[in-house]
Amino acid sequence: MDSERSSFTILMFPWLAHGHIFPFLELAKRILKIKNFHIYLCTTPINFSSINAFIHANLLQDSIELVQLELEPNPQLPPHYHTTKNLPSNLVFTLIKAFQTSKSSFSDIITDLKADLVVFDSFQPWAARISSSQGVPAVNFVIVGAATKALNYHHYTCSGDDFPFPELGLEDYEKKKQDNLMGFLFANVFEQDKDLFFVNYRLSSEFVLLKTSRALEGKYLDYVSSVTRKRILAVGPLVTDIDINEEENSEILQWLSKKKQNSTVYISFGSEYFLSKGEIEEIAKGVELSEANFIWIIRFPVMEKTMSIEEVLPQGFLDRGVFSP
Repeated sequence: MDSERSSFTILMFPWLAHGHIFPFLELAKRILKIKNFHIYLCTTPINFSSINAFIHANLLQDSIELVQLELEPNPQLPPHYHTTKNLPSNLVFTLIKAFQTSKSSFSDIITDLKADLVVFDSFQPWAARISSSQGVPAVNFVIVGAATKALNYHHYTCSGDDFPFPELGLEDYEKKKQDNLMGFLFANVFEQDKDLFFVNYRLSSEFVLLKTSRALEGKYLDYVSSVTRKRILAVGPLVTDIDINEEENSEILQWLSKKKQNSTVYISFGSEYFLSKGEIEEIAKGVELSEANFIWIIRFPVMEKTMSIEEVLPQGFLDRGVFSP
C-alpha cells in the first residue's frame, strides 16, 4: 500500500478531547473524499481505540494513520488519564499542563514524518512554531464557532467599546469562569503572549479553519476575519454521518416522529461539560416555561457520579421529554 500512498501528507494534532478529536477526523474524512492525501493523526494511546473504530467504520485504514504522542510521566496522570474522557474534573487543568510537556515528542514526530502540512488545535501554539522551524506550514483548526470567538475577542480586547452584536453576551458568573480559564492558559500555555485569544490565528499559515458555516455565522466570520486580519475558512458543522438503519430503529426518533414540526428543543452542552445541580434546575425552569417538547442530554462525570437524573430535576419533569445519558 505504501507505493500507492499520496505524496502529500497532513499531520493533524488535536487537543486530547473527543470533542476536538472527532471534528478533526470528520475534517480528514471530507478532505479524503476530494483528495488522495495521506493523513496522520497525533494523539495519546488511550484515544486510539475510539479513533480506530471511526477509521474502520469509514473504511479509511489506508488513508489515516495514528501517531503516538508521549507526555512526560506525572503521578497524578497515569496513561488512562491522557484524555479528557472520564477524566475527573479536578484534573482537567493538570492534563492541559501535562500536554505542554509533549513538545519534544511532537518535534520528533515532525522530524520523522516530514509532513507537508500540520493542522493544529488551540492548546498548543508551540506546534505551529515547531512546524515552522522545520519548514512545515501549520494551519489552526478551531472547533468552536465564530460567535464565540467574536464575543471573546471583544470581552478581552475592547470591552469599553460597543459590541456590534448585542444578541451575544456573558453573565457575570460566566465572565468569572472564563477569566479563570484565560488566566490559567495565559500562565501555562501561551507563554505570556499578550495576544492570548488570537496567537494561534497569527501563527496559522495564510488562513484559519473554523468548524461552522457562513449560512449560520456569516456576520461573525466577517467580524473575526476583520479584527484578526486573517482569512477565515468555514469548513461546515462536520456532523457525523448517521446510520440510516440505526436511525429508523431509534427510540428517540420514534418519539420525535409523533411530535409536530418545530415543536421540540434539543439541549446538549457537549460530551465533556457537566452541569451543576443549580444549572440543571435553571434550564429545567426555562424549558417548563417554554412548554416545548425537548430532548435533553445530561451527563455526570464517571468518577464523580453522586447524583441521578431523578434527584436533580423537578418532580414530574421526567414525563415531559426525552433524556439521554
